[in-house]
Amino acid sequence: MAIPDVQGSADSRQLPINQVGIKSVRHPIRVLDKSGGVQHTIATFNMYVGLPHNFKGTHMSRFLEILNGYEREISVENFESMLREMVKRLEAETGRVEMTFPYFINKQAPISGVKSLMDYEVTFTGNVLPGDVYRQTTKVVVPATSLCPCSKEISERGAHNQRSHITVTARTNTFVWIEDLVQMVEAQASCEVFGLLKRTDEKYVTERAYDNPKFVEDIIRDVAGMLNADPRIDAYVAEAENFESIHNHSAYALIERDKTA
Repeated sequence: MAIPDVQGSADSRQLPINQVGIKSVRHPIRVLDKSGGVQHTIATFNMYVGLPHNFKGTHMSRFLEILNGYEREISVENFESMLREMVKRLEAETGRVEMTFPYFINKQAPISGVKSLMDYEVTFTGNVLPGDVYRQTTKVVVPATSLCPCSKEISERGAHNQRSHITVTARTNTFVWIEDLVQMVEAQASCEVFGLLKRTDEKYVTERAYDNPKFVEDIIRDVAGMLNADPRIDAYVAEAENFESIHNHSAYALIERDKTA
């Protein structure tokens, strides 16, 4: 007995859908790190294809079939091939996969040398565009410290500081390690943050931030300047959000540039 394929039936509304698919699917992945090791972590996937106007729906189960077909072998190396397989199997012209996961870097405290893990949120996004063009971006969310220049200037004792999130979404023309991108971003803040600090380290990072005050505008301009100067970066969106310690709101700034345009 044949079962009707309702999704594959015709639609008469003449309205193509830019993205249709599944969101928030968690799946194990592996990621190579710069030290030569492999991190096994859990990623959250969003998977979409473009749907032509003449099809009623897409086959949602195929997204999961593709994901599960790789079992635990989803990685940066086969990310593009998985996306292209998705587009082919769903008979689409365009497709998009977003893979978000925690990435851990073993950091050494500046004075004591004690080591601890810091986690960073990383997102790989791949797009198959019309004409079979492939584009991929890497997004990192980097926690950091900012110290207010105005507060330092007008206060007799100390200055207010806050934890910041600096987010960079970069399209590169060659491979760039996640660790390198994180370190490049951290260098633009008043000071970087660490998972574990001893008292000598706390003294150092406090004084480091005090000697390097930056508004959110300073941070984002310094990040953009660094990205502009790096020939490996073709395009980027840079964002900085300071979670203010003396206000009930955040300060925010963004710079976006396509260096190939």
